[in-house]
Amino acid sequence: MTPRIEDYALIGDLQTAALVGRNGSVDWLCLPRFDSGACFAALLGDEDNGHWRIAPKGADSCTRRRYAGDSLVLETYWVTRTGTVKVIDFMPQRDQEPDLMRIVEGISGTVDMTSVIRLRFDFGTVVPWVRRSQGHRVAVAGPDSAWLRSEPPVKTWGQQFSTCSSFTVSTGERVAFVLTWHPSHSPRPELVDPFEALESTLSDWAEWSERCKYRGPYREAVMRSLITLKALTFAPTGGIVAAPTTSLPEEIGGVRNWDYRYCWLRDSTLTLDALISAGYLEEAAAWRDWLLRAVAGDPADLQIMYGLAGERRLPESELPWLSGYENSSPVRIGNAAVRQRQLDVYGEVMDSLRLAREAGLDDKPHAWNLQLSLLGFLESAWREPDEGLWEIRGQRRHFVHSKVMAWVAADRAVRTLEKNPALAGDADRWRTMRDAVHREVCEKGFDPVRNTFTQSYGSRNLDAATLLIVRTGFLPPDDPRMIGTVDAVRDELGSGCLVRRYSTDGSSIDGLPGSEGAFLACSFWLADALLLTGRAKEAGELFEQLLALRNDVGLLAEEYDIAGRRQLGNFPQAFSHIGLVGTAMALAGEDTLEGGTAG
Repeated sequence: MTPRIEDYALIGDLQTAALVGRNGSVDWLCLPRFDSGACFAALLGDEDNGHWRIAPKGADSCTRRRYAGDSLVLETYWVTRTGTVKVIDFMPQRDQEPDLMRIVEGISGTVDMTSVIRLRFDFGTVVPWVRRSQGHRVAVAGPDSAWLRSEPPVKTWGQQFSTCSSFTVSTGERVAFVLTWHPSHSPRPELVDPFEALESTLSDWAEWSERCKYRGPYREAVMRSLITLKALTFAPTGGIVAAPTTSLPEEIGGVRNWDYRYCWLRDSTLTLDALISAGYLEEAAAWRDWLLRAVAGDPADLQIMYGLAGERRLPESELPWLSGYENSSPVRIGNAAVRQRQLDVYGEVMDSLRLAREAGLDDKPHAWNLQLSLLGFLESAWREPDEGLWEIRGQRRHFVHSKVMAWVAADRAVRTLEKNPALAGDADRWRTMRDAVHREVCEKGFDPVRNTFTQSYGSRNLDAATLLIVRTGFLPPDDPRMIGTVDAVRDELGSGCLVRRYSTDGSSIDGLPGSEGAFLACSFWLADALLLTGRAKEAGELFEQLLALRNDVGLLAEEYDIAGRRQLGNFPQAFSHIGLVGTAMALAGEDTLEGGTAG
């Protein structure tokens, strides 16, 4: 039976990540980077596409699991008829090449264990040549090589293009397995002691977690979300991927399956806000610096997403040999939306850099000139239609959210110049633009009969993105138009604590067949909007319901299937966890931060 998306837990080394199921199987891992080919791709196919399972002989699912404290070290417990074991899964921050380590520890009694590893490079399609060398197993295929060893050594044999092991652990005994990847043309990296690596990994995470300034009532949930965001950070550049997976479906059996192993500009402001508020200024500065490098160049060529190091070409293709998660095909790598026009990203970049400056991050001399260049392009471009925040693959439209974010871009420029009059720039020019955008949105993007902002000019459809208007300063929170918009979105797109992005019923707005689940980030936006419009009790109740949707180790996917009562979409999703952190901090207030505000 295919595990549900929420049956997985995340481990990683800040350059890539793996998903481990409740059945003890690693079903997804891309090496050496988030955006590399997967060597375990059973998540999107079957066991023949690569996996690594360690479990008691004959067991189906673990008894319980947890992360060790505030870390990314996963502890999975199995209680059997003959005894209890713990499997510790982690990836230490690498010195050279990535290591996946799995330590089996006897807790009580005696337990017979099995390990089956099927390495399949290039997304499950390449079966490597496996041989013995220096007492280890080494797998080689083209550019990829992986070494498998155990400490102490256990019996290992080849069977049906897999490497199998059988061993017994008793109380207090530990057996460690280490899988190390490296380029096949390079010599094998130096061996890393797995038991020492475990201690250093736990110490690293404990030290990092202690830096968190938040001490409010939701600290456990906030800390787990911050750890997840850290895990989705590509340490060499500071970029943060939207998710470590591709093609987990927004509808089971549907075609809305996208590659999220890249960095989106739409996440920038909310990500910076979460990191800065929690006291993680080093990570915020790294993300800001990634942002500046990525968007440098012709402002007309600003993209909505980039690669881990700011790569611009992310060509989309399909992998027909993978059947897709629960037969949800196609499986895609790359993302064609990279070439879309989304005008909201200009506002998000401007707001992010304004936030970084006000938080006291060291200013970059070229940052303001870059912002002026972006504004110069947006001054005329904001009047054009675009594909909008949700990356529709249908006809371009005048999306209200895009226009409001153009207003944000001009507004943040005006605010910056008012606070820093020595900076170059014409504040009156940007005030004129700001006023023009505001006037047009209120005239063309608002439905006075229903008292709500709409998805696009001339449309009756609603869009959860309009919930973000209240936090931009476009209108005061107590403005009747804002309250009406919040109520309309909740009534028409909401179901309990959950909110859909927009209606897909009988609409061709996004150019795609089928439907999708409720979007979790939008659900947190609703809680934020309720709080800002004076309904704190409702916001708190909604937030508590959303917290209950996390899986057993505190993780959230992109969406939630209301009817099926299950998570959907790529997992874990940065946007969902950013929303959780932001709402928790807003509900708790500034007095829950050590030393007051983080900025």
